[in-house]
Amino acid sequence: MKLVSIMILFLLIAINSFAQEKPNIVIVFLDNFGYGEPGFNGGGIIRGTETPRMDQLAKEGLRLTNFNVEVQCTPSRSTLMTGRYAIRSGNATVPVGDGIYGLLRWEITMAEMLSDEGYATGMFGKWHLGRTPGRFPTDQGFDEWYGIPNSTDESPYSSMTGFAESGVPVTYVMQSKKGETPKKVKPYNLKYRPLIDRDLTDKAMKFMKKQVKAEKPFFVYLPYTATHFPTMPHPDYDGKTGNGRWADLLLQIDGYTGELLDKIDDLGVADNTIFIFTADNGPEAMDFGGTSMTAETAINGSPGPWRGSLFTGFEGALRVPFVVRWPGKIQAGKTSDEIVHAMDLFPTLANFAGGKVPNDRVIDGVDMSEFFLGNTNKSGREGFIVYMGNDIFAVKWRNWKLHFKEQNSWNGEMTTYTMPRLYNLYDDPQEKTNVLFPHTWVPKAALNQLKEHVISLKKNPPIKAGQAD
Repeated sequence: MKLVSIMILFLLIAINSFAQEKPNIVIVFLDNFGYGEPGFNGGGIIRGTETPRMDQLAKEGLRLTNFNVEVQCTPSRSTLMTGRYAIRSGNATVPVGDGIYGLLRWEITMAEMLSDEGYATGMFGKWHLGRTPGRFPTDQGFDEWYGIPNSTDESPYSSMTGFAESGVPVTYVMQSKKGETPKKVKPYNLKYRPLIDRDLTDKAMKFMKKQVKAEKPFFVYLPYTATHFPTMPHPDYDGKTGNGRWADLLLQIDGYTGELLDKIDDLGVADNTIFIFTADNGPEAMDFGGTSMTAETAINGSPGPWRGSLFTGFEGALRVPFVVRWPGKIQAGKTSDEIVHAMDLFPTLANFAGGKVPNDRVIDGVDMSEFFLGNTNKSGREGFIVYMGNDIFAVKWRNWKLHFKEQNSWNGEMTTYTMPRLYNLYDDPQEKTNVLFPHTWVPKAALNQLKEHVISLKKNPPIKAGQAD
């Protein structure tokens, strides 16, 4: 009997030990944050401030120079959470106007996948994947949520003439726990707008501490709001650089990133924590030649060497900063230009966490675990389809881009071509010179993935935008 008791105790210890070997996961997901902002991508001081904590993170992890996302907020968040093109989930464009939008309960999110594996799941920040019952983060796998259901452009509403009489409801910061109806915490207005990311950081760190104490693996999804219009740094950072609001905000992001990393170190779980730093799409920026007539001039984000801003099909919209750190597992200080997409994080993290990738639906993501761990130098992804809203703008294949449609800025006019334009991204990162001739061989290689994608959409029709559960 004593021997049996000892064996049972040993088994329980082994099970608990195995559970703790599951890596913690933290995803910092910045809003409209261009490739050229952090120092590790050539930004930093040329944007008004050094970014020592971001740069140190890049030295400690794997930096990707060809990490791609969707070109708008909602599609990128859908793709990240589901591992699927946003067109499949009915979230190919940001919602305009009122009504139902977001992820159906049928979709399986990264949070649900990790929750099924015993993870504590916390989200702190911008959701933008639903604002109605059944569509909030705690309906989609998160144990806790504090943040905003939609986007930060709603924060000035209550300060605008005519809004009070419009009948449009005031936007609120909300919070909830799984199984609860989200509660309104406070109005999301210009008073709280510069303060919210401080609170998001504090709540994320408190959540991590709580789970470490409970000896439970955690997933923290931290989609910050700060780099989205209106640009308003926290009072602790306002004026700190002397180089303007954007530099102050960049320093704030760097500071908060450092706080998160220090907390992980202090909790003693750095070696067992996957830390990902990236963004949802390229920067906010005005088109060339515009004139600002406001008291505070427009702030143009930096896509680095690439052309374009958010809401375009150019590399400046698609490529964003990316670093993944996992000490002792992912080689420190390595840089790769292999193509990776946000949709790839779902199957990759599922592999690392022992999670299950759904087999009853199309998953477009590619498992990057062997690539991240350095067991292969190839990502396994040669390209992807470039959507802008519901339109296919381009196909990216290796170092080539084949454009069917183009739009120069977020509010520009769309041009549709009778013959596609082809760019060699090695020779022409600004996507200026069409080299379709003599390279007509490229479409023959590149368009196979588009053909397969179209066939897949016919076989598995996308969910319609606004479809009810």
